[in-house]
Amino acid sequence: MASGTPVASAPAGDAPPAAGRRPRRGPRRWLSRGLAPLLAAGAGVALLLAFPPYGLWPLAPVGVALFDLAVTGRRARTGAGLGALTGAVFFVPLLAWTGLHVGPLPWLLLSGLQAVYLALLGAAAAVTGPVVARWRWAAPLVTGVLWTAQEALRDRTPFGGFPWGRLAFSQADSPLLGLARLGGAPLVTFGVALAGGLLAAAVRGALRPGRRRATGTAVILPAVIAVALTAGAAAVPTPPPAGRTVTVAVVQGNVPRLGLDFNAQRRAVLDNHVEATLALARQVAAGRTEHPDLVVWPENASDIDPLVNADAYARIQAAAAAIRAPILLGALLEGPGEHYRNTALVWQPDRGPSEMYVKRHPVPFAEYIPLRSIARRVSDKVDLVSSDFVGGNQPGVLRVGPATVGDVICFEVAYDGLVRDTVTGGGQLLAVQTNNATFDPTEAGQQLAMVRLRAVEHGRSALMVSTVGISGYVDAHGRVTGATSFNTRAVDVRELRLGTARTLATRLGAGPEYALVGAALLALLLAAVRRGRGRRRHRRAAPTSEGVA
Repeated sequence: MASGTPVASAPAGDAPPAAGRRPRRGPRRWLSRGLAPLLAAGAGVALLLAFPPYGLWPLAPVGVALFDLAVTGRRARTGAGLGALTGAVFFVPLLAWTGLHVGPLPWLLLSGLQAVYLALLGAAAAVTGPVVARWRWAAPLVTGVLWTAQEALRDRTPFGGFPWGRLAFSQADSPLLGLARLGGAPLVTFGVALAGGLLAAAVRGALRPGRRRATGTAVILPAVIAVALTAGAAAVPTPPPAGRTVTVAVVQGNVPRLGLDFNAQRRAVLDNHVEATLALARQVAAGRTEHPDLVVWPENASDIDPLVNADAYARIQAAAAAIRAPILLGALLEGPGEHYRNTALVWQPDRGPSEMYVKRHPVPFAEYIPLRSIARRVSDKVDLVSSDFVGGNQPGVLRVGPATVGDVICFEVAYDGLVRDTVTGGGQLLAVQTNNATFDPTEAGQQLAMVRLRAVEHGRSALMVSTVGISGYVDAHGRVTGATSFNTRAVDVRELRLGTARTLATRLGAGPEYALVGAALLALLLAAVRRGRGRRRHRRAAPTSEGVA
């Protein structure tokens, strides 16, 4: 060969095939020939079906496994594209309820934003692929920590994050729910993703080229571990609350019409909850129903500020006096200035309003409008929020009759810290006040699944009460009783046991999540170091024009 003629070198790690022998096609090459996009789309479908209203929770680890097989070991850009595909297939139908009354554009923008995080996850899984290839049994662990880190980022950004669609929230009927008592929602997500990573490892073991036996440790062992992990989580002890019992009534007053104009019906909504409570009082007086120690109305039960409107004050006072028990009600309060506050008020039967909780996490683009001038170009529905809501700064720990209630309002149940603060602040019973009048039963069912996880996580009895449904009670094992139908009036009275002990998850708080995120960052760092070393070796090994014969 003449001097100065460049010599092409094979990529590192790809040895040329022996003469007369066809190159082996490993799992990655097999997956790359058009199958990877199908796996990525299938991952999105499997994840979707794991959540309410379908509730096929075993499909969550299957979805993770399909995602893992599609993206791991690929180029970062390819992994990002495949992750975005999974995200779109998953989030667009999962969040369809967000577009019921505001049109498709905000719904699709929100879904697209959430898909970006799965694109980042796909890129991260692709980058870490060469690292875990050297330590095959580390691959499922890396899958678990990367999923947890992705959710930690999505739960916090932008505008405080949007935690809907966390793997943990698909596991309300799964044995893996028991992990919530040890490390909260992040540990449940890690458990689901770890099981999915193990399933993916089993598939890779079966497809590994050159193996005469597709069984043994490479296939059977990862699958067995995945099943054992899932089943074994049920062994996490979940002792019930050990405090005194209290009798609680939830009042679902319903609204005249579903939709965005529920606020225009505010007097009718308030009257519905008052009349339902007065009817309950008559049943108690007749001896047909046990007398409640406290009554809980939902978010937006009174969108007329009862602290400034004498008529609303009188109606609520009449209901509290008739039932002879304090009412925890959701009320919209005016101020400060031109702003509003979404609150939970404790209304005493003898002296009216006492304690108050102000919702700490108003929903962006629903209760306040960030970047209003830009958002208006997307949808003129933003002007329905004419005055922004302001958030409070204290946990929702309220004394309601004989119980100290840990209260959160609507979407706040999705945020780990907001719920935990009410328990560490002394909450003996968890209450989630919500208004689903602008959504549908799918959203309500997804929210109830979050309440179930919180009850297990903190070892507390819990309840969810909605204007239109679903309302119901949840015990410390995550089991639901008294679930109401959607778009109907309902009143239910139950005995609940108060809790005072703290679970390990309550004591540790965000510690397990931080540890898992740290492990994910370490995996990415090792991948970056290995990538840099590989490039340097490639440069040193590359032939130059000098000395080439």
